[in-house]
Amino acid sequence: MSVLSGARDFFGLDIGTSAIRLVQLRGGGPVKALVKYALVPIDTKVVLSDAKADQQKVANTIKDLIAQTRLSTKNVVAGLPSQKVFCTVADIDKLSKSELDKTIRYQADTLIPTPVAESKIDWVYLGDSPKDPKKVEILLASAPNDFIEQRLDMLEGIGLNVLAFEPDSIALARAIIPADATTPQLVLDMGVHSSDLVISANGGPKLMRSIPTGSESVLKAAMQNLNIDEKQAEQFVYKFGLSQSKLEGQVYNAIIGTVETLVAEIEKSIKFYQSRYTGQLLDRIIVTGGASSLPEFPLYLANKFTINVEIGNSWRNVTYPQDRQNELLAVSSHFAVAAGLAERVE
Repeated sequence: MSVLSGARDFFGLDIGTSAIRLVQLRGGGPVKALVKYALVPIDTKVVLSDAKADQQKVANTIKDLIAQTRLSTKNVVAGLPSQKVFCTVADIDKLSKSELDKTIRYQADTLIPTPVAESKIDWVYLGDSPKDPKKVEILLASAPNDFIEQRLDMLEGIGLNVLAFEPDSIALARAIIPADATTPQLVLDMGVHSSDLVISANGGPKLMRSIPTGSESVLKAAMQNLNIDEKQAEQFVYKFGLSQSKLEGQVYNAIIGTVETLVAEIEKSIKFYQSRYTGQLLDRIIVTGGASSLPEFPLYLANKFTINVEIGNSWRNVTYPQDRQNELLAVSSHFAVAAGLAERVE
């Protein structure tokens, strides 16, 4: 079983910290047709718990969702949360594929933060190194063996056939970025506890990060600075956001410090990317998840970086009946990872 390699006739499964989502598509090539999609909320504490009882609750929730959705396959490609996966782009000497694989595994202990013996490792070839003509560029991914095994046991325990695991950030970029894009694009997905950032160019991810600032941080800032409860914070933040004219800018002033912390990390990522890929300027920033629901955040980013910013569409590379467009766009911000997992091709 590979972390990055793929298969066909399956559905994508995103086990998030606040919801479980699945998407099934039909067809081959870069654009597939939508068959089924579904979402069910889940308690964050249960998902993050290692206790067997809680893991069984997660398994039962997935099983019930599959039954309700009436999927036509038991084959699944499951996402790996960014907090559990280390991804990096590295330069390796130009060698044959078999020799390259040996070299990467030999050098892995210098490339990943966890012991090689305790990690599941995989890689994909990206192309020539932009820094050294004698080297090639690879994307290396690793995840703890015990986490992979725990998740595999959980999914197989409810009758699923796990074809592959894939980092959420790779699936995210596949869904959100146009299938024919060649220019560098940055995708930002704001989750509850963290935000995933991916910069992709020429069909492949070049930089991936998990930033420890998510919608929960923004809501906590509003609660503390406005002295309001969580329900009020959600109402205020998602109604007024970064507007400086509404409510006399009180919500803006309450959350701008947290937002700037996130934006500073985005800026660091852009600078790092441009230092490695000299002359490759970002074509656009695409936001999804909580980042797409925060009023005036896309405008704030556009002004900060002087670049086009757009709201991501998880169904960008998926075909569906025209009469379902409004329905699907309304839930688009929730399904980027699940859709990206379902869009995989060999």
